[in-house]
Amino acid sequence: MNGSLRTALSTSTAALTLAFGVLVLAEPAYAAEQKGNAQGASTEKTGGSDDTGIYASAKIQYSGSVAKNGSTGNVTSSDINWTPPPCWYAPYLGAKDFKKKMSEEIDSAQNTPGMGGTAGTAIGELQRHYEDDYGWTDTPGYKDYNVEKDGEGMFWAGVENPNEPDVLKRSSCNDIPFWVDNGEAPPPQYEEAINPEILAGLAYQHMELPDTEVTLAPEATTKVNLPTWAWLDKAVFDEVQATAAVNFPGLNIQATTTAKPVSLKLEPGTKDADTYPTSGECTISADGSIGEPYAKGKSDETPPCGLRYLRSSGDGTYKLRATITWEITWTGTGNPGPTRLPDGTFGSTQSIKVQEIQSVNR
Repeated sequence: MNGSLRTALSTSTAALTLAFGVLVLAEPAYAAEQKGNAQGASTEKTGGSDDTGIYASAKIQYSGSVAKNGSTGNVTSSDINWTPPPCWYAPYLGAKDFKKKMSEEIDSAQNTPGMGGTAGTAIGELQRHYEDDYGWTDTPGYKDYNVEKDGEGMFWAGVENPNEPDVLKRSSCNDIPFWVDNGEAPPPQYEEAINPEILAGLAYQHMELPDTEVTLAPEATTKVNLPTWAWLDKAVFDEVQATAAVNFPGLNIQATTTAKPVSLKLEPGTKDADTYPTSGECTISADGSIGEPYAKGKSDETPPCGLRYLRSSGDGTYKLRATITWEITWTGTGNPGPTRLPDGTFGSTQSIKVQEIQSVNR
């Protein structure tokens, strides 16, 4: 798109509504509702056509351990510089359907009172681009909306990630729709075109990890200076997987993101406490468990994973926070991997009451 047209579009609310509100998809390109529980796969259609023959946008379907209803999961990236994709480009409409939609929108805009000047020029340039093979510096034009190639490819358009809080990032895939032949890759300048790596990031974003409530001995209530043992059993705590896939005419790709627990961090909720080990980081054992269960006769031993409170909590409680670090990788179409993604963390808080040891005076 040349500078003058880009300026024209950016200076007219009406033109923006046409070019970027209608053509750039406003609806998320993934299954809007997860079916069943968080462990179940979505059953929503991922593409195809309805009774009128108009294609729906390529939808992303999630399965595995994912949050319900398309919401974000509970895992947090340990890398503050890494975020899930805020937007991407995906198949939108076939040539005939795109022509129908565009023609209706352009006619409506041109007949809107006051649609002149900069806005009118922008709409006219847009119409020439798709009807008269008018190309801009970085985008080839199309003759009659490419209808001679209908069925041989799709117009692709930008899709916003509805879970991205930054509106500027979310709306940054704002190039006007472009044509891609079936089985061909989008032009290289569209780095945000949907691909397995983007799907892996979205699977990461929607992944639902299990609660991290650790087993404690003693439970809930402990004594000052008494070691408290903490552990997580492998049977309750194992790898978690989430998959994101696109199955659409000419585009079938998927990515599976796997989270593997690697360590547990204990934060006692007060400075008046010691942790075991001193760092508070309990690493995973060879059998996949974390820490060691308490057994009778170990009261005088130092737990491999645990803590010791040095002061009573009085009438209240301390908030013990247990956070698991997960090693996250992905595999997918064209990537047998696994390929590392930033580690993820997820924690929960437990209330711990600490009492003084009562002495008996004789």
